[in-house]
Amino acid sequence: MTENALPVLRPISEPSVPPSRVDLPLPERENGDVINGKSSFPWTRRELLIRAAFVPALRAASSQSKAVNVLSVPRGGIQPQIAVCDDVVHMIYFAGDPKQGDVFYTRSNDFGGKFSPAIRVNSQLGSAIAIGAIRGAQLSVGKGNRVHVAWNGSDTAEPRGPINPEAGKPGSPMLYARLDDRTSAFEPQRNLIQETFGLDGGGTIAADHDGNVYVGWHGKIPGARQGEAGRQVWIARSRDEGRTFAKERPVSQEPTGACGCCGMRLFADSRGVIHGLYRSARENVHRDIYAFRSEDGGNSFSVALLHPWNVNACPMSSMNIIEHGSEVFGAWETQTQVYFAPLSRGMSAARAGMVAPSGENPKRKYPALARNKRGETLLAWVEGAGWQRGGVLGWQFFDKAGRPSAASEIRQNVPVWSFPAVFARPDESFAIVI
Repeated sequence: MTENALPVLRPISEPSVPPSRVDLPLPERENGDVINGKSSFPWTRRELLIRAAFVPALRAASSQSKAVNVLSVPRGGIQPQIAVCDDVVHMIYFAGDPKQGDVFYTRSNDFGGKFSPAIRVNSQLGSAIAIGAIRGAQLSVGKGNRVHVAWNGSDTAEPRGPINPEAGKPGSPMLYARLDDRTSAFEPQRNLIQETFGLDGGGTIAADHDGNVYVGWHGKIPGARQGEAGRQVWIARSRDEGRTFAKERPVSQEPTGACGCCGMRLFADSRGVIHGLYRSARENVHRDIYAFRSEDGGNSFSVALLHPWNVNACPMSSMNIIEHGSEVFGAWETQTQVYFAPLSRGMSAARAGMVAPSGENPKRKYPALARNKRGETLLAWVEGAGWQRGGVLGWQFFDKAGRPSAASEIRQNVPVWSFPAVFARPDESFAIVI
C-alpha cells in the first residue's frame, strides 16, 4: 500500500480479494446471497471480472487516509435504517418472511462496535413487509431522543386502512409506533390513514426536537383521477410527540401524481424545516423527482421539480436525506444512476450541484448518504438488484467540493430486498451496514 492509498475494504464474512481477481465459489454467508458456496447473484465470472476492471482505483485525493467498515445487519436481517443522535447510533431492520415479517430496533453507544439486544417494533407479529425493498420501515429520532418508526402494513396487519373503493375492501395500513417512556419497548402500533386509500410505495417519517412528528405516504381519495396520476403525497402530523395525530393532509394540489411503487423520504432539520423527496407519475411517463419543503411546521409546502425522468414503468426507487452542519443533502435514483445534491439552498442550487459516482453503471439503486466532520461524503448504493434478486454493494467518497476521490475495490453481496445504511464516526471514518 502506498502512502496515499486508502485501506482496502475488508468484508466481514468473506476473505479479501484483490481487485484483479475474483475467486469463485464464494464462502457461505448467513445473511447474504451466497449459500453453500454458490453465489445466487446472476453474474458470470467473466462479467464480474469485467466489472472489477472498470472500478476506479482505491486512491486518496489527499494524504489523509479514509476508512470504511462494513457491518452486517444483526440476526441476518435486511433493510437497515439508521439515525445518529447525540453519539448514539439508532438502527431498525427487518427480519422474517418478506411478505409478513417484523421490524426490530437496536442501538449502539460506540458507533457500531456493539449493539444492544433488539426490541421488536411492531406489536402484531408479521405486520411488516419487505417485498419490493421500498415498503419497509423508516425511523426518526425526535424530542428527548425518543425513537419513532413508521412502516407499510402487511396483508395481515391490523388495524386495516379505510375501504379502497377501487378494490372493494379495506386497504393496507400506514403503521406507526414510538419507543415508550422507559425506552424498553415500543407502544402498540397504530394505523394513521383516516381518509386516503391505495397505499403502495413506502411511507416515511420525520420528527423534530420540538415534539412534532410527521408521517407521510402517497395515496388517493375517492373521486381522484384513475391510476398513478391521481395519487398525492399526504402527511399526518403530531404536535405531541406522537401521542395523537391529525387527519392526513395533502402536501400540494399540484397534479404531479406519484409513482405507485416508489418510496419517498421526509426529513426535519435542526431548524425545524421539513424536507421531502418523492417520484411523480404525471401522465404515467413523467417519473420525475420532486422536492418539497415547509418552513411553517407543515402548514404549507413548496413543491418543485428536481430531476426529470421519462419512463413508462415504475422503477421502484428510494431516496435518502441527511443533515450536516447547516446543509441538508438529498439522494435519489434517475435513469439507473444515483445522485446527491444540497437541498437547503433552493432548487436552482440543487440542480446545479447534482453529483453522481463515476465508473461503470450496472443499474445503481437505493442510495444512502453520510457526511463526516471534514465535509467529505460517502455515497453507497446497490448495483444490479431487481425483483427477487439481490445486488452488489457499491460506494464512493466525495470531497467537500463534491469531487470523487475514492471508490470501493471489493464487492460484497447485498441480500434480496435489501439496501445499505451508512453513518459517519467521530474519527471521520464511515460505516456501511448491509
